[in-house]
Amino acid sequence: MLTLQEIKQQPIPQHIAVIMDGNGRWAKEHGQQRLAGHQQGAHALREVMEGSIMLGVQYLTVYAFSIENWNRSQDEVLGLMQLFVHTCKEELPTLQKYGVCFHAIGNLSMLDNYCREAIQEVEEKTKHNTTLHFQVAISYGSRWEIVDAAKQIAKDVKDGKIALESIDEQLFSNYLQTKNIPDPDLLIRTSGEYRISNYLLWQIAYSELYFTDCYWPDFTKEKLFLAVENYQNRERRFGKTSEQIK
Repeated sequence: MLTLQEIKQQPIPQHIAVIMDGNGRWAKEHGQQRLAGHQQGAHALREVMEGSIMLGVQYLTVYAFSIENWNRSQDEVLGLMQLFVHTCKEELPTLQKYGVCFHAIGNLSMLDNYCREAIQEVEEKTKHNTTLHFQVAISYGSRWEIVDAAKQIAKDVKDGKIALESIDEQLFSNYLQTKNIPDPDLLIRTSGEYRISNYLLWQIAYSELYFTDCYWPDFTKEKLFLAVENYQNRERRFGKTSEQIK
């Protein structure tokens, strides 16, 4: 693997998105309850956040809890929500220390009040930070997001706020949860699964995809650097030919 300085001499992805997968299987292999895997996964998240800052990444978006995850056992869902709130409060000093701006995306109306209040507190206290923009997708699903955007656009057309003819990709993007941030350059999924799981489907149209067998709790800064090094060896053509890019 190249050194950090060598990696930084090549183009760094402006925006990295992560599907943090494998917490439950990690816990099972270590003879622990599933929630222990999620707790260990929170430590991995700090590793990746710190690594992103070291690289100079500007945006980091992680998939913490999908809309489909509400179908898990009540005990696990409750434990995950409590862990999320605890982590928000515990990591606030770290976010402030590193200048991280926190923002949650997803159908937050599905969350309990104590979860929304924790999110609002961290968002408010970090809103002026600029070193890294850190988005957590919680109670999120890309199909929900796209349908929600379509509904909002339809309403604005009906109310005369926008013209039907003005609808294009850029306008549609402005109705998504990620309207204020660029699309991901790199999507990382851990745990050896090769699917997108209803995550940022619109936004990753031209993202580079990186899959690793490593379970999320074992994902470190060094593994993040490996993913970025792999990304740097890709040729991003965006529909053009290699000759046009060169």
